Amino acid sequence: MIYLDNAATTLRKPPGVPRAVVEAIRSCANPGRGGHAAAAKAGEIVWQTRVLAGRFFGMEPERVCFTANATEGLNAALRTLVNAGDRVVISGLEHNAVTRTLEGLGAETVPVTAPIFCPAAWLERFEKALTPDTRVAVCLHVSNVFGAVLPVKEIGAICAQRGIPFVVDASQSAGLLPVRPAEWNAAFTAMPGHKGLLGPQGTGLLLCRELPAPLRFGGTGSRSLAQTMPDELPDRMEAGTLNVPGIAGLGAGLRWLSSQDPKRLLERERKLLAAAEKGLSELGAQTFTGPEQLGVLSFRFPGMDCETAAAAFSDHGIALRAGLHCAPLAHRTAGTLPEGTIRLSVSAMTTPPEIEGFLAVARKLRRSGRT
Repeated sequence: MIYLDNAATTLRKPPGVPRAVVEAIRSCANPGRGGHAAAAKAGEIVWQTRVLAGRFFGMEPERVCFTANATEGLNAALRTLVNAGDRVVISGLEHNAVTRTLEGLGAETVPVTAPIFCPAAWLERFEKALTPDTRVAVCLHVSNVFGAVLPVKEIGAICAQRGIPFVVDASQSAGLLPVRPAEWNAAFTAMPGHKGLLGPQGTGLLLCRELPAPLRFGGTGSRSLAQTMPDELPDRMEAGTLNVPGIAGLGAGLRWLSSQDPKRLLERERKLLAAAEKGLSELGAQTFTGPEQLGVLSFRFPGMDCETAAAAFSDHGIALRAGLHCAPLAHRTAGTLPEGTIRLSVSAMTTPPEIEGFLAVARKLRRSGRT
């Protein structure tokens, strides 16, 4: 199989990731719940991964909270900041992890729309939308549908000037672009561990520059006599048993990334996308591209249902994703509703021969009339 669905989850990991997961399953108990060697080893793995993540993102380790995924982190951030009726300004590219949470909270959600690959337009329109009655602003760093990079640093500066808390979804950028919550003036920054950070599924991070409201309540291994959640981070956000094997794998992913040149990784991924876009354009596909594109290429063939085309690729061993990608708002902004697009997404593990193999199948399917 040629796997090109990395925007959903990276399938291939550095070898150290599965090794770390297996070793933790075999040797780790519950961190903070005992003084014996197995509990101490688990606690050390959790702490060292927290330190690695803090170093990677410019955060104090205690402000790095482990979550099950980016969705959990975004829920925690928004439930901390948003009440029913609050005006919340968001980008018109947001994932359902943001839009459904705001709907559930009863917020007045105000989407900002702009040409997808025009950061200056996004900034200008955010600035106009951030009125004095805005309670919170939310913006993803990179679109999971189109790979467009939004100007979160500049938007965060405006939010800081106007006293508006800012939440960033770094799901598609963490591990490839610099993620710096302090420079962005972001109260909370959420990300998964299983995408660009190359960790296992069931892991994520919430970087907290403000104190979050607990999303879960229960044991933390600290202050057990008190019946309220601790005020201190990270305990306040980490009730219950942590996913120690997942955190161990996430730590291995972070160590691998820390050993790489991020500029080379970025350049390599963009070359892969450029090769795919060139080949698809030659076959008559409609592609959605722009400057500074990252990790993702959406496309479709005129007159062909996207789900049908993706199924044809799957029959030939090519893993893509078709449809709305859990982000109908992004497709509304782009004018690609109701069908959506086919999405090709690469990772640090994707190789040029895999792109060549994908294009060979695309040419075969076009000749046969299946795309």
